[in-house]
Amino acid sequence: MTQARQYSHREILEVMSGLMLAMLTSMISTSVVSTALPTIVGELGGQDHYSWVASATMLTMTVSTPLWGKLSDLFGRKLMFQTALGLFVAASLVAGLSQDMGQLIAARAVQGIGAGGLSALAQVILGDIVAPRERGRYSGYMGAVFGISTVAGPLLGGFLVEADRLGWRWCFYVVVPFAAIAFVVIQRVLKLPKVTRGTSIDIWGATTMTASATSLMLLLTLGGQEFAWNSGWTYALGATSVVMLGLAVLAERAATAPILPPRLFRNRTFLLTSLASLFVGMAMFGSMIYLPQYLQIVKGLSPANSGLMTLPMVLALFVAGVVSGRIVSRTGRWKIFPAAGLLLVAAGQWLLSRLHVDSGLWLIGLDVGVLGLGLGLTMQTLVLAAQNGSETRDMAVTTSGVTFFRSLGGAVGVAAFGAILVNRLEAEMAAGLRTAHISLPGGGTPELGSPSAIQALPEPVRSIVLESFTRGLETVFLVGVPIALLGFVAVVLLKELTLRGATASVAPPTAATAPRTP
Repeated sequence: MTQARQYSHREILEVMSGLMLAMLTSMISTSVVSTALPTIVGELGGQDHYSWVASATMLTMTVSTPLWGKLSDLFGRKLMFQTALGLFVAASLVAGLSQDMGQLIAARAVQGIGAGGLSALAQVILGDIVAPRERGRYSGYMGAVFGISTVAGPLLGGFLVEADRLGWRWCFYVVVPFAAIAFVVIQRVLKLPKVTRGTSIDIWGATTMTASATSLMLLLTLGGQEFAWNSGWTYALGATSVVMLGLAVLAERAATAPILPPRLFRNRTFLLTSLASLFVGMAMFGSMIYLPQYLQIVKGLSPANSGLMTLPMVLALFVAGVVSGRIVSRTGRWKIFPAAGLLLVAAGQWLLSRLHVDSGLWLIGLDVGVLGLGLGLTMQTLVLAAQNGSETRDMAVTTSGVTFFRSLGGAVGVAAFGAILVNRLEAEMAAGLRTAHISLPGGGTPELGSPSAIQALPEPVRSIVLESFTRGLETVFLVGVPIALLGFVAVVLLKELTLRGATASVAPPTAATAPRTP
């Protein structure tokens, strides 16, 4: 058996520069849009479609993530990484040109496919070139990218939305120069041998998993709005999701090269880290998508200022990720960090659920800081634990599998939390109007536009809307508490395996198999 190649610290940093720049591209796009979403939805219309702008990206990111891992086994890590980057940029341009919500949601869906490749393959490539024991050291850099993008994105988004000659469309265009630089850097520094590990793509597995996840997303997003929960549509979509999930299991068992090999689910470490990642994704993405609504609609902050309010969360996430990563690399012990992190995530969600219309900004900053601290201790550590517990042949599918479940949690969380918010919002506004003996023209509740339009509503309608938003978001964050605690239980059940010190799994090329770097 050919011995794995040893990469120097300098070589790893060169590769990491390309990976981080590409990840920065996709992450900035997501964080930029999160701040601009209230304005975008207000201009294009459809507060009830708010969650779909985020959910479309999360859904396609989720279902494509494991497929990217398999494609990288077949066609090479570098080619697939660059393909994902190109697809992401093309979809971003289309999103910026969108004229209605349908076009925007479709473009965001394609954008998610590219983002799924970038997020999964960055971790796969890192696993290829860095020993498990050392990955904590470098995963801290990945956490830094997340932190920088989460700080820069909302601030940049706020500036673009408020700039007279730019506007929200530039939230999508702005990633193009970043992506061009990332593509050039990756082409020059990422020198991996092309190793073909299989000969087929699991089409049936991809199709059935996509159908199952899509049916679930449609049920969570449209239920209670487009159709009643107790209706034929609910039962049909629920049954479709379950049946497709069953067919996906059969497809994976029969496939020659399955996207998610069934043997992975016999691995206790993979199973529990995936379950914990599912709950982390639900809590994290649910909070990050809907927090700007509270800051801009309820607190009346501008998009730029609402971006500044995420700074405590990002700083806490960055510090926690870097410090815990270095401790893990030095000691090889990791379990305490996601366990403590998920307890902090639960505490952060509970604190956010206690916010009111008149809550002080310092209190909001403290609450989001607690949430960021928990996320920083948890996210990268779970990936390291899963990689450490996997066989070399399963490195790509293990990494993309854990990322898949985190993305799935995010997609379900955004959709479910959006359904909770919309239903609670409608009920609270209707109750508030009845209590105030107010009857609007045409009946029903106020049409909600951009944050500035809501702030311009006449009293007492404005106060009723703001209080309704606060109570709706209170429920959203409160639901996140037991979700985070379920993740904590999954981590507690994990058996801690000290991180291996062996080198990574990319074998050097031989004379007979010269490397081909696409």
